[in-house]
Amino acid sequence: MFSIEFLSGVVGLLLTLLIFSYLIGDNPLFRFALYLFIGVASGYGATVVWHYVLVPKLFTPLGSGDLSSIIPLLLSVTLLAKLSPRISWIGNFAMAILVGVGAAAAVGGAVIGTIIPQVQAAIDAFDIRSTTGAGNPIGIFVEGSVLLAGTIFTLGYFQFTAGRAPDGTPKRGALFEGVAFVGRIFIAITLGVLFAGVYMAALTAMIERLSSIINFIRQMAGL
Repeated sequence: MFSIEFLSGVVGLLLTLLIFSYLIGDNPLFRFALYLFIGVASGYGATVVWHYVLVPKLFTPLGSGDLSSIIPLLLSVTLLAKLSPRISWIGNFAMAILVGVGAAAAVGGAVIGTIIPQVQAAIDAFDIRSTTGAGNPIGIFVEGSVLLAGTIFTLGYFQFTAGRAPDGTPKRGALFEGVAFVGRIFIAITLGVLFAGVYMAALTAMIERLSSIINFIRQMAGL
């Protein structure tokens, strides 16, 4: 009688080998594993939507007599009109709400979660009082200066307004060209670091899978 751990190990081994088969090129085995992953992910997403959105937010309130859920239900139904070009205009209002709320959430998240913390971090880099006993104040000041310079030069790179050259082509001044050049260097370094991080994460995942396969084979050999 096989245990659950044994069956899960066999399935994990087979799926890992199917994914690794992509190293020899696109093939039906890899596509089978890919389609299986997409199907499982879609089924899991639908299950989460049913148990954590539809049931508690829609069916349960309607069953208890709370009619306020009818409004989002009607808006959701109007989105189905987008399937037909003739009546697609019916879902415009609900689509506008989705886009507006999504854009507001994205902008609010970017401001509160990214811009403000970055500005605060840049300010704290020059707070010598917070570095007392924690390191060399001069070194921390230099680090803060590099951070500030990188921010300014990177923002300068995205300055696209320019005057006109004698031949009519857009041309920025020499100062902004120099700032944009240094900004490109900072952007290239940042993208390189991000790529290295993604590569290390992928490499770590691959090592974990290889280690799992080796351990499973060792367990099988010891049976």
